[in-house]
Amino acid sequence: MRDTSRGKTGAVEITIRSLRYSDPVVRALEDELQQEYIERYGDGGDTPVAPDEFAPPQGQFLVGFVGNEPVATGGFRRHDELVAEIKRMYVSHDHRGDGHARRLLSELESQAAAAGYKRIVLTAGVKQPEAIALYTSSGYVPTDAYSSEPVRDINRYYTKDLAPPE
Repeated sequence: MRDTSRGKTGAVEITIRSLRYSDPVVRALEDELQQEYIERYGDGGDTPVAPDEFAPPQGQFLVGFVGNEPVATGGFRRHDELVAEIKRMYVSHDHRGDGHARRLLSELESQAAAAGYKRIVLTAGVKQPEAIALYTSSGYVPTDAYSSEPVRDINRYYTKDLAPPE
């Protein structure tokens, strides 16, 4: 999966690969994401994630690379029979503004549709305006809290119907 996106630095090629959630590359980017949560919210987030939740066929975890450098992550897991949940979307600081999050989100949606899901749900915190802007500009609409986890007043919940796979 290759894409040439135009962003703040001009044409940037991103290659997206599926990796296990337990892969050291993923773990390193997850550490950065947790640090981001601490900086923005004062804690690392309280959403538990088991590595096998992102295993095919019910889930997938993707990493975007610029050259050999991992720069973006995101995955989906089963929410219910027809609904997938996107989790752990992250782009490293030095690569923000290059369109990688939008490209990764699009690939996650395609992979979820190919896995048979009809809809996607996701959560974004109020201190993540860039994420909220990405999701709403990508067709996500606000929805009620959908999780069995405690509802936090800082969370915003979104959903989007998926196009059938091509």
